[in-house]
Formats: sequence, C-alpha cells, structure tokens
Amino acid sequence: MDAQAALAWLDTIIPAQTGERLSDLQKVILGQVWLGRKYLEIAHSYGCTEGHAKDAGSQLWKLLSLVLRQKITKSNCRATLERVLRKTNAISSLIDYSRTPHAAPKLEDTNFIGRTEAIAHLNTLVNQGSKVIVIQGEGGLGKTTLAQQYLHQEFELVLELLMAKETQNITPAERVVEEWLKQDFHEEPGVEFGVTLARLKRQLQNRRIGVLIDNLEPALDREGRLISSHRNYVELLRVLADARVQSVTLITSRDRLCEPGLNVNHYRLPGLDRGAWQQFFSNRGLAINSPTLQIMHRTYGGNAKAMGILCGSIQEDFDGDMAVYWQENHADPLAATDLKNLAVSQINRLQALDPQAYRLLCRLGCYRYQDIPISSQGLFCLLWDVPPDQHRQIITSLRNRSLIECDKGKYWLHPVIRAEAIARLRPSDEWEVANHKAAEFWTASVQQIETFKDALQALEAYYHYIEIQEFELAGKVILQSRNNQWQQFLPLGSTLYRMGFIQPVLTAINQVVNNLENHQNLSELYNILGDFYWITGKISQAIACQEKTITLATQALKSLVLQPEHKHTVYYLRMLEVDSLLSIGLYQIDLWELEAAVKLFQQVIYLAQNTEHHRWSEKASVCLALVYSYLGLGDASSALADVVYQNITNQNLLEQTGRFAYFIQLLGQTYVNLGKFYQANQMLHQALTFAEESHYMQVKAKTLNALAEIHRQQADFELALTNHREAIELLEKIGAKCDLAEAYFQLGLTYQKMLRPDESEINFYQAIQLFTEIKAPKQVQRIQESEVRMIGKSRSSDF
Repeated sequence: MDAQAALAWLDTIIPAQTGERLSDLQKVILGQVWLGRKYLEIAHSYGCTEGHAKDAGSQLWKLLSLVLRQKITKSNCRATLERVLRKTNAISSLIDYSRTPHAAPKLEDTNFIGRTEAIAHLNTLVNQGSKVIVIQGEGGLGKTTLAQQYLHQEFELVLELLMAKETQNITPAERVVEEWLKQDFHEEPGVEFGVTLARLKRQLQNRRIGVLIDNLEPALDREGRLISSHRNYVELLRVLADARVQSVTLITSRDRLCEPGLNVNHYRLPGLDRGAWQQFFSNRGLAINSPTLQIMHRTYGGNAKAMGILCGSIQEDFDGDMAVYWQENHADPLAATDLKNLAVSQINRLQALDPQAYRLLCRLGCYRYQDIPISSQGLFCLLWDVPPDQHRQIITSLRNRSLIECDKGKYWLHPVIRAEAIARLRPSDEWEVANHKAAEFWTASVQQIETFKDALQALEAYYHYIEIQEFELAGKVILQSRNNQWQQFLPLGSTLYRMGFIQPVLTAINQVVNNLENHQNLSELYNILGDFYWITGKISQAIACQEKTITLATQALKSLVLQPEHKHTVYYLRMLEVDSLLSIGLYQIDLWELEAAVKLFQQVIYLAQNTEHHRWSEKASVCLALVYSYLGLGDASSALADVVYQNITNQNLLEQTGRFAYFIQLLGQTYVNLGKFYQANQMLHQALTFAEESHYMQVKAKTLNALAEIHRQQADFELALTNHREAIELLEKIGAKCDLAEAYFQLGLTYQKMLRPDESEINFYQAIQLFTEIKAPKQVQRIQESEVRMIGKSRSSDF
C-alpha cells in the first residue's frame, strides 16, 4: 500500500461525505508525510513557507479525522490509513467473491502489471469530471504505457501526439489538429487555427474519445509553462479541458504543467511495487533471488523502464543469474538511480559487448519518431557497413536488452534512450551519414502518393537534410516528382497543395529558400510557394513569389549556352516562366484586376503558342476567354472558348481531363457567363465527376458554384441554393479564401434574384469581409455596385 493508493481512495470518499476535495498542497503533504518528511522539507519542495504548510496540514488532519471518525495526526496518519484501507479492501473482496463465486479468473497482461491502483485513481478523477490529467513522474516510470492502456480500454478512438524529444523538432499544434481532423475524422481543417479548433471541439462533443499527449516536457519552459513558440498548445488544451467535451486527455510529462488558465489535474505516478517487479521477472523465466530483487527494486525506485533494462541485461549477459549480475554491478548503484544514468550504463555495456548493436543504437538517434513509425527497412538502412545476414541478429540484440521498442513490425526508441543515442551520434563522424541514409530510406519508401500517410512519409526526408544543413537536398525533397492520385507526375510540394496540406509546406519552403544557391530549384520552389499563399488569400505574397520565379528563370536562361545537354533545363526554365505568368493572371482575376489579367494571359499565349509549352497557351486561352466574358466581350470570349471546346470534344478528350480539371471548370464558368448552358453543363459535369473521383475539393466547390449560377438563371432556386451551400461548406473546410468570397457573393446574387434582400445583404457582407482581408478593393466595389442595382430595382418597382 502506498500514498497514491490512499489518495485515490480519499479522493473518492471525501467529496462523497463532505463535498470538499483535498488541495494540491494537502495531497503533497500527505504523500511527503507518508515518506517521513518534515514540514520544512515539504515547504521547500512545494515552494511555500513552512507556516503555510503547517496550516494546510492542520486542516488536512481535521478533515481526515472527520471523514474516518477517529483522531488523525501527522504522526499516525500512515498507520491509520493503511489499517483502514486493508480492512476496506478485504470487505470489498469478500463482497465481489460472494457475488460471482464461479467467475473465471481474469488473465492479466504480462506486459502491463502492477497498475491496478493507478487505473483506479484515473477512474476516480474521470468520474469527478476531470477532462485533462497530467501523469507526472521521472523517465521510465511507465507513464506512457499506463496512459495508452487506460485510453485504449476506455475509448473507441484514441488520438495520439508523441511530442518530439528536442524542442526544435516539436510539431506545431496547428499541424497536429489538422492531421487529427483529416486522418481520424475525415474533415478538412480551417485556414485559421481558431476555426480548426472549433471543428475539433464539435467532434469531441459528439463522441467518447481519448487523447494522449506524450512526453510534454520539451514544450515547457523552466516555470512549467508552454514555450512562446508553441503557445497554440494552450488553446488546444483549453478545448480539451472544456466541460462539454466527451473526451479525456492524458498528458505524460516529467515536469509539472503550470499554466494558470488551464483546468488540469495532476497525478504523480509512483514506481512499481516489489511484487510487480517479481511478477515481471518471473514471467520472463528468471529465477528470483529475493534479497537481490529487494535491493535492486529499492535502488531503482520501482522504475518500470529500469526493470525491463535490468531483465534484458540479466538474461542476455549473465545467463539469467540475477545475483551474479548484481554482484558485478552493485558497486556504484547511485550512478544508476536516475533512468538516464541507467540508460548510459546500459549503453556503455552494450558498446563493450556488442559494438555493432551499439553503433545501430546511436544511429537510430537520427530518426524523429513523430509522424511515421520506422519499419525494419528503416533500421537495415543504418547498417550500411554490416552484411545483410547479420541485420536481424543485431536488432534482436537491442530488443532483448530493452533498448529499442517494437510493436507490429514498427520500431522506436524510448525518449531517454534516444536522447543518449543522439548525444553520442551528433559529435561523431556518422551524424551526417546516418541522416543521409535515413533520408534516402524515406525517399525510396514512397513510389507513388495516394494518401496523406504517403505524403508525410515522403516529406520526412526533408527533416533529415535540414538537421545536417543540406538545404539543397531538403529543397529537392519538396521538388521530387511522383505520380499522385490525380494521375499527375507532380513535385511533392504541388501534390501536398492539392491535398490541402498547407502549413507544413509553407514552413518547409520558407526554411530553405534563403539558403539555396541552385537558381533552378529556387525558382521552382517560389513557383509552388506562390500557390500556397494564393489559396490562403495572401495574394500580394503569392504574386511576389511568382515574380521571383520569373526573375530567377530569366537570369538562368541568359547564362545557359544553347547546347544539347542543356535542352531539358532550358525547357524547364521556360515552362516555369510561362507557368508563373499564368498563375499571376489567375491571381489577378481574384483581385478583379481584369485588364491586368488580360495582358498576362496574352503574354503567355504569345510565349507558348506552337512551342514545346503549347499546353500553357491552351490554358491561357481558357483563362482569357473567362476574363473576356467578365468584361462583357462576348464575341471574343466565345471565339476563344469554342476553339478549346472543339479540341476537347472532337478529340474525345473528356475522359482524359483529370490533369486539366481546373481549366475544364474555368471553361464551364466561361460558358455560364456567356449564357451557353448546354456547353457549360457538359464541361462542369465532367469537371465535377473527376473532382469527386479524386477528392479534388477545390475544383468540386468551384464547379458546384458555377452550376448554382445556371440554376439561378433558370429560376431553379432550390437547387441553386443547395449547390451554393455545398460549395461554401467545402471551401470553408479547405480554406480557399478567394473562392469562398466569390461563393458568398454568388449566393447573395441568388437571394437577390429571389427578392430576399435580407439574406442577400448578409452574404454580400460576408463576401466583402473576405475580399477586404484579401486586399481586393475592386471585388468589394463589384459587390457594392450589385447592392446599388438591387436598391435601384426595388425603388423603380414602387412606381
């Protein structure tokens, strides 16, 4: 029996009898008095005056005396509570047995032992309404194992965040929540973090969900608060702690979380008792030497990780003889009382006994162990100097000594072990080689990108190159082209854009662009970065990126000698130039700078027509037809649109429009503006079919919006409203700000034609707000002119 078990029991009976609860200080006092500590020591450890500790203690003894109906003092509290608890447990056991005399005994998981009281304590906190619980304690106590076991037993879905060991590698809260929404709830995040959190909160209110945030301490400063660069985790924890959610969040941390604005409970996890250690060693076939086991348990404080490491060492290195092991290692036991010191000791021993396994352990420190687990191939690639037939033997050596964790063929290092491994790897001459090999492993492991997991796995190589400041190679990871689910051979960055994976790539590109010397790579990165800024509504930054692409491509072309070996480079640089001009033209449409857009599309046609880049000329023709239709130049617009339309229909290309779906949708929009609804429907439904098959949500939303305009013109208002609303919902999810503003404007126009001015005004206002944020004054003017026309028509109808 220990103090934590007593506290768990008291947390149940005190509120039931008195309506009160023990304060944090009173819990600390009880736990410290249980260990024989004096008030002065307690005050120093808690950070208060001795007098304050004594006052809190006096109130504690009075409360316990009232609840237990006998005199409780500082000197007799432990003995009294142990006696009462033994009696209570004995009665409970008899009652349980009498109720189920023939029940079969429950088999206990041999890898999860000795935590019955800890589970009971967590249950008590949850039953009292706790939403966020910090399981606190030193490394290796089994905090993560306890949290995982509890959550997976209690909840249908568990969201896990494994915090990076090193502060600079911590995943931003925005990205964590985005991935939860996409992977676990199949919902798109918002552009703003607040919107994303609101969507997560709605999910947590509807389902019982467990959340694990593991190894929080790298994100905490010395005062126990979230560090300034990751304050968004405070906002996430506020949502998780909300009384209305059905989730329970368990946080594991060595340090106490001291955020005054957060409603969290702390549970200090004790070490395993000696009985659990004995059971663990027995389950693994070791002969128990009771005196030795007692000394080892006391020396290492019941640390769960220490228990596993000791067991592995005794089995592997001392033929299972516990006494002999301790005889050789007992001389300096204090050096190993902390788990880190134990890990250092064990790793040093591994270095002496199995140098090849030791080198692999150190090399494994290069992996991040965050988003994607490591397969056996990820271990094999780090054994570049070892014959393949020895690879599995070396991995087994690490597993047997509990120096590497494994589950279902996936491997990772315990954070403490990894910290020591990386500390040894960084200063060695293998640091760069290991990161190179790991990056090459990640790159080779993804041949085609069809899922978010594929994309994350491909991007993992980027982080290894950043670690060793190989910025050129890091940039090439983002630029490496693969086939994707849209049947396109596109750079990783462009594929991630289509998947709506915005923030990580924005961060990644910005981290490398200032450190690149290869102008071709740099120009392509700016080309991709422009589209990322565009979809988030930062059009001025998007234009600046494309202008940099054009400048760099032009400069590079001037320096190239026209020789056969430069043919592909010349082709690619000219492609970047026309693609950036085309992109700026599209950005100008969203700003409603239509005359500027016309000039840009005409320039693309001039540069690309009847060249190797003729496809861009066709795309620009579609865009130019669209702009002409907005400008009221119907004949010019029809002439351009009809040429593209005839090429598509005559060559039977409708079944192959996947890679051009965005421009097929623009062609459909052009025919909507021209009032040619047959052609419009034909193009739009083809675009919609492709968008739904490939989950290209931006194209789907824009297409639905265009179809809604057709229904409005045909006075089919109910269907128009249905399409408008679905488009807006999709655009809000993916955060396409410019398209969302246009969708609200079109919905306002539909309500205007339905003679529902109030609803029209509301949607016009939404569109104006968004266009104002985008800094598109001509779009605002366009909407305001529509409002004036509506007012004018209303007044004229009164006469």
